Amino acid sequence: MKIAIDGPAGAGKSTVAKIIADRLDLTYIDTGAMYRAIAYGLIHYDISETDSNAIVDFVREAEISLRNNRVYLNDLDVTSQIREPEVSQMTSVVSVIKEVRNMMVDKQRQIAKGSSVVMDGRDIGSVVLPDADYKFYLDANLEERARRRENELEEKGISQTFESVKEDMVQRDFSDMNRQESPLVCTEDAIKICTDHLTIDEVVQKMIEAVGDGHDL
Repeated sequence: MKIAIDGPAGAGKSTVAKIIADRLDLTYIDTGAMYRAIAYGLIHYDISETDSNAIVDFVREAEISLRNNRVYLNDLDVTSQIREPEVSQMTSVVSVIKEVRNMMVDKQRQIAKGSSVVMDGRDIGSVVLPDADYKFYLDANLEERARRRENELEEKGISQTFESVKEDMVQRDFSDMNRQESPLVCTEDAIKICTDHLTIDEVVQKMIEAVGDGHDL
């Protein structure tokens, strides 16, 4: 079984994907974390965001693995570092490069090959796993998504004002939805769920029921 979950930043994709993977005994693949790992690597190794050739070379050689809810770049645990604001900004730059997206899609498909997975990101149902058994698109209004991200950063000890978080999210939304390669879209066969006024458990229940019933909500 393959489940694809797409949606903008702060919609709750990763949170519910982890829970669903656990309940259904599936492998969870956080593609956003994979892009963030690459972004962190570029910053760590001082590779300029304007040097597309160096970025492509780095991605080609990079080894990314997801183990026990931890993210590794070339065997270095970068789980905490990839949530820093500067990494988010670099991720937006990296994710629009065609060659990078092509290589990342290949890496993601290889991880999912032969396995039952829950994969979340921006282009899972449309590009990475177009033949997924179930597709979901999670969404929420900008204010709610920014509030969630602000709380997430606070829990990780990262200080950033609400307005700053919201502005970063506006820029990320624009980049995700308007990039030439694999833009964020809600596919026609995806089940769309607005999470504004739903608890995590309520969102998970809706998705579990959809998977169990085998039809749209």
